[in-house]
Amino acid sequence: MVVLEGEVYLFELSCICMSEFVNLLTEERQGILYLTINREEKMNAMNLDTLEELRQVFDEVMDNKAIKGVILTGAGEKAFVAGADITEIASLNEVNARKFAESGQEIFARIENCHKPVIAVTNGYTLGGGCELAMACHMRIATANAQFGQPEVNLGIIPGYGGTQRLTLLVGRGKANELMMTGDRIGAEEAKTLGLVNHILPTKEEAIAAAEEILEKIKSKAPLAIGMVVDCVNAVFLEENGYQTEANSFARCVKSGDYKEGTSAFLEKRKPVFRGE
Repeated sequence: MVVLEGEVYLFELSCICMSEFVNLLTEERQGILYLTINREEKMNAMNLDTLEELRQVFDEVMDNKAIKGVILTGAGEKAFVAGADITEIASLNEVNARKFAESGQEIFARIENCHKPVIAVTNGYTLGGGCELAMACHMRIATANAQFGQPEVNLGIIPGYGGTQRLTLLVGRGKANELMMTGDRIGAEEAKTLGLVNHILPTKEEAIAAAEEILEKIKSKAPLAIGMVVDCVNAVFLEENGYQTEANSFARCVKSGDYKEGTSAFLEKRKPVFRGE
């Protein structure tokens, strides 16, 4: 942290200077990266620049051993992310629309495949691309005022950043069809009932605290095993043999020093000290 003339400037990421970001705020505390979509005046709508900044951050997250997990939220109280930037969508044609969708899918896949836990704290409007971003995270904690939806049909399009796939896998075919065909929004309680949300807290501060509590538990576990959980859970959604992925991942864990430490600590009745090796 650097203090200049009474103002605080945070330089939390080792390879990425905060000044490089226009639409994101980052802060690292005790191994947790707090990542905020910071376009409050635009309801945190995602434009292409924001997507590219997300790509840069998650490249760093994967490589930075000091970062053990991520809490992703939106600036202010009204919106997590209210959708994609409509001014950019309005200029698409068939050729660049395909590239537009594929680029977003690739960036969201990086989040989904990150070997470190990523928790979305969804406050307020979580719509369109914002709902897709939240679904790409490993868990979702909602505030009581959160609203979820894929209203793209109102613009004559469909979700393009993986929403048709992830929403179906999370809530089932029938409900996914209903939500995407009608463009309806649902509140936090219904989202939790459907399995779209893990927990609901009254306020954003309490939701972030709940995310911190979960990440503190995960931080005490073997990092390699956490990454293997991500791979195996994601294999359920891919066209591959998930059972074989599980067996291969189990074998990789057994080869690790963390496996030896974990089993030894259990037998010696002490807390394990995992090194991610």
